[in-house]
Amino acid sequence: MGWFKRSQKPVANPAPIQEPQQIEMYTLPSQQTVKVFGKINIYPGDGVNTVEVTMAMEPQGRMAEGWQTGVALDASASMKDWFGRMLIGTVPPKIAESYKKKGWVTEQKEDGREVLSFMKEAYEDAIHCGYLRLTDNIVQPLARQFIGYLADSLDADGGTTVIYWACGQGDSVEEVGDFTAAEIQTMDIIGPTKTSFGQKTVLTPAVDYFVTRFQDAKRGMFVFITDGKIDDLEEVIRYTKRLAQQIEAGQRNFVKLVLIGVGDRIDKDQFLALDNLDTGTSVDVWDSKIADEMRSLIEIFAEVVDANLIVAPVASIYDEQGSLIKRYSDGLPAKISFELEPSIHAFELEVAGRRIRQDITH
Repeated sequence: MGWFKRSQKPVANPAPIQEPQQIEMYTLPSQQTVKVFGKINIYPGDGVNTVEVTMAMEPQGRMAEGWQTGVALDASASMKDWFGRMLIGTVPPKIAESYKKKGWVTEQKEDGREVLSFMKEAYEDAIHCGYLRLTDNIVQPLARQFIGYLADSLDADGGTTVIYWACGQGDSVEEVGDFTAAEIQTMDIIGPTKTSFGQKTVLTPAVDYFVTRFQDAKRGMFVFITDGKIDDLEEVIRYTKRLAQQIEAGQRNFVKLVLIGVGDRIDKDQFLALDNLDTGTSVDVWDSKIADEMRSLIEIFAEVVDANLIVAPVASIYDEQGSLIKRYSDGLPAKISFELEPSIHAFELEVAGRRIRQDITH
């Protein structure tokens, strides 16, 4: 029986020792970030938090040279709504019956159910009569902004490459072409025309398309617009880690990938997983943004600033109580970091005679 005696009173199990919970790094949402700052990361530590801040600015100096750019538009089936390709509304039964008599409606089986499929004549008449309407195309104005901005502000050739991804079975890419800022403003962006909207949302082939096509470019920035969940996240992570290792080893040039979410079905956990991905290297490949939360397009450059670029001759950082935290006597870099006590919920940047207050409450 061991050392335990039956005559002894049972001793209550001691309370388990609570291991200190490790708080992971977090990024302030764009809508909480003051306009002069590009991105703010908070790294909780043992009794002190490290705050990492980049300034909101387009690439300057050497970081502005040699870029190839691309925008990839999610063309999975769920994106039909956002491309303005879905019909919404109700056709009265009598009208539907008249369409059927005219041969404008066919019956099909989908998932074991009998469904009515409207032919072109039927839905055109229903739209004309006001029974149906197409969903709003929210992708086109957004895509035009990103494509035009990259072409005009960054691309070495003045033209941004555009593709649809997640086509067909979900893993196909449809090339659209290269467009200048002026050309894209008259380009209809309504989804794939050579292939179908996809059955899945597979991201890796789209990433590989840009990485492979522009492997000789000095730098590459590629934006991926999507509305929902990525079906091959683990493969994207493996691909990204290999890419980061190649960049750090000098086997290929720098690549920045930016994931942009649209609509109301965004898987924010996946976005954070890529944004905060530890590649095992010093290379940070992914950034992620929610389109509705972005204050300006300049935010896509939040992680490609030159840390050695001086943006002001002098500056100082104060905590919310007015205590000096750090002074930059030899110039304020475009990327800075400093430490704050966990009880501090805001800091102030003093530059050019004014103070800019930033709340960092999580």
